[in-house]
Amino acid sequence: MSLFDQPRRPRRLRNSALLRASVRQNVLFQNDLIMPVFLTHVDGTKREIPSMPGIFNHGLDTVPAEIDAILEAGIDKVILFGVPEHKDAEGSDTWHDDGIIQRGVRLLKERWPELYVITDVCFCEYTSHGHCGVLDEHGALLNDPTLVNLQRQAVSHASAGADMVAPSGMIDGMIGAMRAALDEAGHETTPIMSYAVKYASAFYGPFRDAVDSAPTSGDRKTYQMDPANSRDALVEAELDYEQGADILMVKPALSYMDVIRAVAERFDVPIAAYNVSGEYAMVKAAAQRGWIDGDAVARELLVSMKRAGADLILSYHARDLGPSLPNKG
Repeated sequence: MSLFDQPRRPRRLRNSALLRASVRQNVLFQNDLIMPVFLTHVDGTKREIPSMPGIFNHGLDTVPAEIDAILEAGIDKVILFGVPEHKDAEGSDTWHDDGIIQRGVRLLKERWPELYVITDVCFCEYTSHGHCGVLDEHGALLNDPTLVNLQRQAVSHASAGADMVAPSGMIDGMIGAMRAALDEAGHETTPIMSYAVKYASAFYGPFRDAVDSAPTSGDRKTYQMDPANSRDALVEAELDYEQGADILMVKPALSYMDVIRAVAERFDVPIAAYNVSGEYAMVKAAAQRGWIDGDAVARELLVSMKRAGADLILSYHARDLGPSLPNKG
């Protein structure tokens, strides 16, 4: 057989747009996406985050327009992050009935019952020191006292009406502790989406600007994962899986496609990927300079995360991309 007689199946399957769509192996749907929303206690606030064009900190009186836009775009799930009025050493705003997240959840569920509301369960935005839990006198994170506060926070969010809670602090035993507390409080049906594999990443910078959560001393490398390691990811995911996590998340996504694939192949629960703030900011910055087609690049990045094994994707692109995506129906 000569070179010119070789089979040309791949090329033949690409000749028609209709055929390309018919044999497409991975499709990004509106239903795959979760839109992050930032809430602040200051009424009248709609402050664009400088490093995240198009993303805003909203007061409870300005967020309704944002939720309307998200739903209009076909996105039916949000995850809430809060900026409290007062911060303290334990982050107690996170479990108060009148905390910013609790007030936000009640507002959203009352006005848009069809919206699926997830809450981030952590402390970095709420503590005066910017770490994800209780610290000792030397600045080291105390695991077990933090678990007690995570239980209080999770129950408070669920009692306010949250459809799902998502612990993000990488605290040992967090899923088991939260599951026990939720069940005891009568929230047996509230699922937990665990930030099971969360790396100590440089991609979080814009998020920390958004919620003023940079640590005042030290860093989070003692409890978040080393970006150089992949085997640890399966160990961490296994622990959360065994403790009852309903969804396992990998964060960040773009530089950790191999980890998404490994976790997806190992565990029989849905896998989430967090397309984080720094990943979003890079696309937006290049698009603003005219170097790339921002929406096209964003779609390509998100479908690659799905191709790697993600069932759900948390992304700041969700609202903008939603209208161009199909719905699973």
